Amino acid sequence: MTIRNPIEWSTDQLRFAAHAVEEASHAVYHHEEDVDSLRPAVHRITAADIWDALAHGFADFAACRTDVILLCLLYPIIGLIVERFAFGSEMLPLLFPIASGFTLIGPVAALGLYEMSRRREQGHEVSWTDAFGVFHSPSFGAIAVLAFMLIGLYVLWLIAADMIYQVTLGPQPPVSIPAFLEAVLTTGAGWTMIGVGMGVGFLFAVLAMALSVVAFPLLLDRQVGVDTAIWTSIWAVVTNPGPMALWAVTVTAALVIGAIPLFVGLMVVLPVLGHATWHLYRRLVPH
Repeated sequence: MTIRNPIEWSTDQLRFAAHAVEEASHAVYHHEEDVDSLRPAVHRITAADIWDALAHGFADFAACRTDVILLCLLYPIIGLIVERFAFGSEMLPLLFPIASGFTLIGPVAALGLYEMSRRREQGHEVSWTDAFGVFHSPSFGAIAVLAFMLIGLYVLWLIAADMIYQVTLGPQPPVSIPAFLEAVLTTGAGWTMIGVGMGVGFLFAVLAMALSVVAFPLLLDRQVGVDTAIWTSIWAVVTNPGPMALWAVTVTAALVIGAIPLFVGLMVVLPVLGHATWHLYRRLVPH
């Protein structure tokens, strides 16, 4: 065995990723597949399974806490950059939509964490480099397609949020942060913006969860098309509306707490939720 330098190792990762993306069109839909026959069986779960998945997620985090913290350090840094950018520009009305919209693309950011949990489940030693094992997945083409779908959903959410601002407090940008906060919290238009924004944001969040909560782990676990993965994910949510609603509320509350103060708590919250999602998948779609 030889030790490769970082440039060689990084080149290999890019090569694997590029090859997988080239095959993405073949991973979207397989004509020879019967979606109904290939869709994995979905089990019913209870609230106890949600708490158990979270406990296992925290155990994964604790087992490789140094590596995971380093891996997830990027997320709070990005959050701070976004916050600084929004406060220093005319994009102030989009600060909350930008930050809250991260929940829509959170499953994409957590892909490496799913892979780490998968490998630990198999009894392997886990390090931060194992997160890049996603690039070696036979289903990486489908994973990339689904990731772009969620990114597109995030963009649509920002467009919708901007439109809501334009028809309530807009179209002029706020003159200052205090003036903006006063308009939001003390005027009818501001409360309308909050109510409509939260309602529309909730719909986007439900759609993102339904599309991805099982789909990403399934694509890492088995070689299926993105259509099969999405339908399995949607069916898991439809089959378990109560527990999945509890999961959504738990994730939202944890992210809000993790974002206070200054997104620092996300260094713990994000990896725990990422690992827990893998274990939730195992309860919904067992071996």
